[in-house]
Order: sequence, then C-alpha cells, then structure tokens
Amino acid sequence: MKNIFTEEREIKRPKVYHALISLFGLIAVMVIGIVGFGADPHIPMFLGVIIASIMGMVLGYKWSDLEGMMIDGISKAMQSILILAIVGMMIGAWLLSGTIPTMIYYGLKLLSPKIFLVAALLICSITSLATGTSWGTMGTMGLALIGIGAGLGMPVGPTAGAVISGAYFGDKLSPLSDTTNLAPAMAGTDVFTHVKYMLKSTFLAYGLAAVFFAVYGFIHASSGTVDSSQAVVIMEGIKNNFNVNPLLLLPPLVVILAIAFKIPAIPGITLGFLTAAVMAPLFQQGVSFSDILDASLNGFVCETEVESLNDLLSSGGLLSMGFSIMMVLIAMMFGGIMEGTRQMEVLIEALLKVIKGPAALVGATELTAFFANAVMAEQYISILIPGRMFAPAYREKGIHPKSLSNALESAGTVTSCLIPWNTCGVFIATTLGIHTAQYAPWAVFNYLMPIICFVLAFFGVTATKMTPEEQEKANRGELV
Repeated sequence: MKNIFTEEREIKRPKVYHALISLFGLIAVMVIGIVGFGADPHIPMFLGVIIASIMGMVLGYKWSDLEGMMIDGISKAMQSILILAIVGMMIGAWLLSGTIPTMIYYGLKLLSPKIFLVAALLICSITSLATGTSWGTMGTMGLALIGIGAGLGMPVGPTAGAVISGAYFGDKLSPLSDTTNLAPAMAGTDVFTHVKYMLKSTFLAYGLAAVFFAVYGFIHASSGTVDSSQAVVIMEGIKNNFNVNPLLLLPPLVVILAIAFKIPAIPGITLGFLTAAVMAPLFQQGVSFSDILDASLNGFVCETEVESLNDLLSSGGLLSMGFSIMMVLIAMMFGGIMEGTRQMEVLIEALLKVIKGPAALVGATELTAFFANAVMAEQYISILIPGRMFAPAYREKGIHPKSLSNALESAGTVTSCLIPWNTCGVFIATTLGIHTAQYAPWAVFNYLMPIICFVLAFFGVTATKMTPEEQEKANRGELV
C-alpha cells in the first residue's frame, strides 16, 4: 500500500484553481468560524493550513516538503514573534514602574477633548518618523494615548484609529523604517527616490485623515457626551496609588532614542524594559525584584478603589502575548505553504495577463499586496513577494520602479493592520487591547492610502514612465 505522505511523486506546477481553492477555503473557514460561531481565529486558520496542505499533496509534494515550507514560513516571522514577547514583558514593567500611569496622568492634564484626536495623530506621526517603527510607536505612545482617550471620554475606536494612522504614516515615510528600505530594494530604486516619490500621495491621505479627526473630535467634544469628571477620577486614582514623576518618562524616551540611533528593534525595546525594571523599586513603594519578575511574566494587576483605572492598567506580561504568538505561528504555516508550492505565484501571474495600462498595474500591485497580507499574514512578505513578482512587468511596460515601490508601501505596509490574523493586526489587538473590527473603520489613513495611490495613478502622479536612459539602467539591473 502506497504511503501518500512519503512516496516520491512528480511535482506539478499549480493551476489558478488550486490556489483559489486554498485561498477561498481559508476565507470560508475563517468567516464561518469567526463570524458564524464567534470563535477565535486560531482553529479556523489551522483548518486553512490543512486545506493548503492537502492542495500541496495533490500537487505532488511530500509531507516532509510541506513541513519544511511551514517551518520556513514561521522562520520569516521570528523577529515579529520575539518583539511580541519582549513588548509583553515591557508593558508589564512599564505599568509596575508607573511609567504608563505617569504618561496618562500628564496627558490628561495637557490635552483637551476637542484637540485630542489630532494631537494623538501628530504625536504618533512624529514618534514613528523619528524611530521608523509603527510597533514601537503603538506600544509606547499609543498605549498611553488609549488611556488618555478613555479618561477624556473619547470612544476607543477613534482614538485607536488616530494612533494607528499616525504610526503608519511615519512607518511609511521614515528612512529608518524596515519597510521604507525594503520596498525600493524589491522594486529596483533607491530609498531617497522612493521617499520623495511617496510624498504627494501620502500627504494627501494624511491631510484628509487629519481633517477627519479634527472635525470628529470637535463635534464629539461639543456634543455634550464627554464626561470630564472621568478624567478627574482617573488622575486622582493615579496620584493616590502611584508615584508620578517626570523621570518615569525615561523608559519610552530610551526606546525612541535607541531606535532613532539605529539600534535594532529587539535590543531597543529590551532597553526600555530594563530601564523600567530598574526604576520600578526606586519610584514605587514596596516593589521588589519578585514583583518585577511576576509583572514581566504574568502582567501587572492594578488594584485600586477606581474600577475603571483597574481595567485600564491591568495588562501586559509575556504570557499575555501567547494568544498572539500562536496566531502568528499558524498564519505563517499557511503562508509558507502558499509560497513554497507556488500557489501565490500563479495568482499573480494570472493577474498580469489581464493588466493593460499603468494604473491597472498599480492597482494589481496593491491588490496583490493586500491579499498577501491576508494570506501570508506578514507585512514584510506583502512587500517581498509582489515586489519580486511585479518588477519585471514594470520594466517591460516602461513604468519607473519608484511607482512599484510606492504601490507596495501604499498597500502592503499600511493595510497589514486591517487583517485580524496578520502579525500587525495581532500586535495591535494584543498591545492596545482593541479588536480589529473596532479600530479598522477609524484607521482613516490606512484605507485611504491605497485608494488615493490608485486614483492618482490615472493622472500619472503615482505611475510614472521611465526615460530611455532610465529604461536602459533598469534593463541592466541598476538602480533607477
């Protein structure tokens, strides 16, 4: 009797319908599980892995081949997994030390409801531009701003939307960002040409987002639904239970400076964790080394007479990231199979056959990047694979590679947070404590960006033809 798991068979190139079965199989089980039964996404995603594995075996791959693809997929997300783990420990330490309570306290004193959303957008934009990391921004400034918004009576959805919009604006434009350097490398241009080319479409989307948050914040604050007494209650609760001191703002400053000085994200975040761990017993009465270890592992439990403050400040810890890390592992198993069996590749090739003009090429790139975010569940892969696949098509049609790098960032970078099981969506849900469905409608910059990039492509703003000299350089494999 033949063993279908180990027997040697001819490996077939997938057809489009093979890839569609895997893709729509995943979508079907996710929708049925999450929407139909209210389940967490882990098991539905694993069922998607089973479907993709079966399709891989139909194509002739042995189980050992598929297992290797899954492991390879997971390895590509190891940096994200490590960051998730360390951020969990850092949040626990920041809460125990009083860093996050101090940030919330001063924020409530300085910000008013009418300008809060615009201020949150600008604060996160500046932080992300300076550091080049949306995750670092959301895990530091974003976390505090969520607490400030709650104290000011601002709904959590708009607050998270402003934080995420600002964080991804900076991540998209900062020369320190991984994605800002990765996109032009995949397209065949240099980072400064890439950043300069992105400015028009990015600032248009950002300007519209700023207007939206300014108008919404003003209307909400003027509607009479804002309860300013809640801010007073939270401030008094913090003052009575924590030692509030400006020096406790040092841990987030350390993270920002570390990443701004090009220290990699993992050691940069670790420095923020260690700084808070050292400051905790110095500033908060009765904190011991055992308390630091416990908060870093299990999270911080806030026990005050103010129930809303307890809900706000009970968070963090390495174990709190277990849900997210398992989601990333399973999602990357699926992504590894889709890439390793070339199922994603055939979908992109099918798209290329129906593309006619430059705007259609930009639109197809964005669509592919979005689907890569959904199927591969990792922001970097949404830039790597479409960039690698579409670069020859751009050269063949005489479209400048900066148009490709812009499209990759306009969809791949910014839409990653809109997918609940993507590493970015998982990070936000875990760190900020808000589900994707709650913040996605308010992440104005993130869904405006690909739309504006596509529309502007029809006017040649985001789809530029190469000169003959540039075409020759591109054909020689040189940066344009």
